[in-house]
Amino acid sequence: MTTGNLLTGLDPQTLWDYFSELSKIPRGSKQEAAAAAWVAEQGRCLGCEVERDAVGNVLIRKRATPGREGRPVTCLQAHVDMVCEKNEGTSHDFACDPIQLMRDGDLLMADGTTLGADNGIGVCAALAVLASQDIQHGPLEVIVTIDEETGLTGANGIQPGWLKAKYLLNLDSEEEGFLTIGCAGGVDTIATRKLAMGVPKTGTRPYRLKVFGLRGGHSGIDINAGRGNAIRLLAQVLNAMKSEFDFQVASIQGGNKRNAIPREASAYLFLDPAKEASFKSALALHEIHWKANCGAFDPGLAFALEPSQAIQVMSDLDAIAIINILLALPHGVEAMSPDISGLVQTSTNMGVIDVSDGTVEVNLLTRSSMDASKLALTQRIEAIFALAGFESHLSGGYPGWKPAPEASLVKLINGVNQQVFGKALKIVAIHAGLECGLIGEKYPDMEMVSFGPNMWDVHTPDEHVSIASVGAFWKLLVAVLEKV
Repeated sequence: MTTGNLLTGLDPQTLWDYFSELSKIPRGSKQEAAAAAWVAEQGRCLGCEVERDAVGNVLIRKRATPGREGRPVTCLQAHVDMVCEKNEGTSHDFACDPIQLMRDGDLLMADGTTLGADNGIGVCAALAVLASQDIQHGPLEVIVTIDEETGLTGANGIQPGWLKAKYLLNLDSEEEGFLTIGCAGGVDTIATRKLAMGVPKTGTRPYRLKVFGLRGGHSGIDINAGRGNAIRLLAQVLNAMKSEFDFQVASIQGGNKRNAIPREASAYLFLDPAKEASFKSALALHEIHWKANCGAFDPGLAFALEPSQAIQVMSDLDAIAIINILLALPHGVEAMSPDISGLVQTSTNMGVIDVSDGTVEVNLLTRSSMDASKLALTQRIEAIFALAGFESHLSGGYPGWKPAPEASLVKLINGVNQQVFGKALKIVAIHAGLECGLIGEKYPDMEMVSFGPNMWDVHTPDEHVSIASVGAFWKLLVAVLEKV
């Protein structure tokens, strides 16, 4: 494992130089203003035309190579924000600290946090294209959007007529050798309930019951990978132990992002200290049980009880309602596609629970490539919440991207890959959301595809990317730009 100046001597060097600089700038979703300004400044320094829209997206235009002015305009698209996740115990402040890059052979990762290769590699590839004097290309646009990860705010804010491109290359895919031509749509369900708070029983002490060590993952890419949900597991344990140990619940916290499978969750309890030893013994048995249940999908699962601090507790009625709702809500794959083998059609990620200021909030993200299925599942989720006395509403809905396998751009890129690498690309639709659906609504005649390098465990602190695969991704991107 190496640190330091570990991106020197990599191909393409310009891309990696940009990535090194971008990694120094905090850019969590809705906190990416400085990073977007940095992208705009890079465009100006390269002598390109730069514009910003009302929501903060950056549009950079570069003239065609002499002699290619008559070619169709091609747009490179990526998002500048990143998911901010870190391991418990990692002292990193995403609001001000640079990402600490680490390298293990061909793999680049961060030290205890998400890396931001999603979608920093795409942003830096687009900037490297703008900086290149060697690529023979037609007129280019680069659109770098904001807040993709928590609401697709940037893509949603793009106005019709702003972009001139005939073709759009989305650089936000995560598997080399695949060409994505469609994706699912999604919508958030946010539910709240006011809590009755009071003082704990005399003689009890505050403890923290935590579930940790899970792999988590991207709720679109990894939802069918069999990984545990820390919120659900916490509810299972609380439900099993509540009657025996007669604890009171002060708070429940779990997950960080609605599009990341929760890796950690905690319940803050008031417990008779005389029962601490027997509670820990019972908890150890639950760990054995659930670790066996998760198996190889999540071998790092662990439970722990530790001293904590709290002042108030919620009523038993509220605690039971929360535990029951966390047991009843759907999580995981709801249906597989009947048309595309191995493709998830409909799913829900129970992503976040937070108790603060006397209110509990639960956030779920439902995805589907079928609007009717998405609607039916969200209606069921809202009905479950209503039965438990929660108020709920839908937020942040975005459309799917309908595949067009016969489009000229799909055929062109597949042919280029055949020439460059001697093999055809795998043409796929994915369950994760991409900005192409929203952009396509406003530009229905624009042909779109998405591709990228190999990266794994995105939206988790285990996120890593293949350096060699980035080189192959760049090679394909350059060849496509010289062909369109």
